[in-house]
Amino acid sequence: MKGAAVRCVVGGLLVAAFATSAGAAVGCTLNDPDRDIRRIFPGATNYRTDFIAIADRADDGLYARVERRLGDELDDVYEAPDVPYAYYTVLQDEEVIGRVHGVNQKGTYGGMQLILATDPDGVVVDFYYQRIASPEADEFTDEAFTSQFVGLTLLDFQREAENAPGVPRVESSIDDPSDESREDFEATLRGLRKNLILLDEFMLGNSYYREIRNERRDEGSGNAHEKRDTGRTGG
Repeated sequence: MKGAAVRCVVGGLLVAAFATSAGAAVGCTLNDPDRDIRRIFPGATNYRTDFIAIADRADDGLYARVERRLGDELDDVYEAPDVPYAYYTVLQDEEVIGRVHGVNQKGTYGGMQLILATDPDGVVVDFYYQRIASPEADEFTDEAFTSQFVGLTLLDFQREAENAPGVPRVESSIDDPSDESREDFEATLRGLRKNLILLDEFMLGNSYYREIRNERRDEGSGNAHEKRDTGRTGG
């Protein structure tokens, strides 16, 4: 994968130069993409690297839409519109077999770097912390915790749990691995949700956004129908 590594290094240097000259935050890139991609996708023959910022897109409403989907405001510095996000598209010959992508996320004791690997449809195949500063870092980085995210999609972060209305499904199915670091657990969930939202926006053509929007529209139509029915029977 030599050619791909050269493209990644060149891209990383360009991002670093931009950050220095413009005073902007630098996005999350893999420390050793060749090693990490081989580990996660042993059948890979190559990969390409793209750096995409929200500001690069011809969509004035994108930043606000990401905040709405996240349910939280984006940070003015490390989540600013001009921060570049790295996407490593993994190939087996000419076929796309997956992607690797990371985000920076504020933790209680410093910045986290949350790395996801997904299949071409956005299903999580691997999750790990490239960086975490926490007294209970061992609990968070333990495979017993990180492996629970394998098989999830953005829908698990945006659909409500059946037994807990208003609570995302992922929060009801995955337990905090720490004893006294709840804020870092919540920061991890926020960062992973943001990671998958940006993947949907940048790489998947908003397929999950449309699915969730259609589900909520159908639910709204059903509620309106029930109200109309109630009004008729109550008269």
